[in-house]
Amino acid sequence: MSDDKIRVAVMGAAGRMGTTVCRAVLDAPDMELVAVIDPPHEGRPLDDFGIAGTGLTIEMVGPSVKKADPQVAVDFTNLDGVRANSRWCALNGVHAVVGTTGLTSGDLQDLAGLFNGERANAVIAPNFAIGAVLMMHLADIAAPHFDAAEVIEMHHAAKLDAPSGTALSTAKRLAARRGSKPFSHQKPDKTTLEGTRGGEEGSVAVHSVRLPGFVADQEVIFGLPGQTLTITHRTTSREAYVPGVLLAIRKVTSEPRFYRGLDQLLGLDARA
Repeated sequence: MSDDKIRVAVMGAAGRMGTTVCRAVLDAPDMELVAVIDPPHEGRPLDDFGIAGTGLTIEMVGPSVKKADPQVAVDFTNLDGVRANSRWCALNGVHAVVGTTGLTSGDLQDLAGLFNGERANAVIAPNFAIGAVLMMHLADIAAPHFDAAEVIEMHHAAKLDAPSGTALSTAKRLAARRGSKPFSHQKPDKTTLEGTRGGEEGSVAVHSVRLPGFVADQEVIFGLPGQTLTITHRTTSREAYVPGVLLAIRKVTSEPRFYRGLDQLLGLDARA
């Protein structure tokens, strides 16, 4: 174990995003993968999931993970997993990088209380794709100049929630940016198919597409008479999240604070 490398544990290591993160940590010259956690697969070697030669075995959170002495735990599990894992990390002085979506405002308040910079820090982000964060930032800039806005998000068929955390966060940011002058949301006089106009968050319509072939795409469409502006982010593989995750791992070990969103790590002004 090298003293000059960041020691990383990956929670949800057997999942699609988990294996992507494991490979990214192994390829990073300044990091070391020291523990892999995924309770349903406890006892199986990481080799079984396409990552050979590490000598690591899938574990549950507990004394053996603590013995591995991780500095950072990356968590792409689910809501229940994040709630339990984050508490363990905070109590054991392990920094957390969390990419699970669907956390409530109450969850975020609890996490901010746990990760107060005294023993451990955290980065909690609904999206680790740098392009997606910049998409939201650019939409933030455009919001005051258009009368209406809609969000269309397109994800793989296995995604459990709708809309995505990124889409909902985008709509909330746009609504907050407008303040006391909300967007115009045109509703039809006659609805022949319920849900056609999507959900609505702060006068911003949000539409969800779930199809095989997508990873995670989003469009923000603004409208004025005679013109539209579309800001689009396309994801072709889960490798899109790797630069953001590695940035978060490095940042969370160097600055004692609680980060809500990748935009704070990029020095962008989060308005909501």
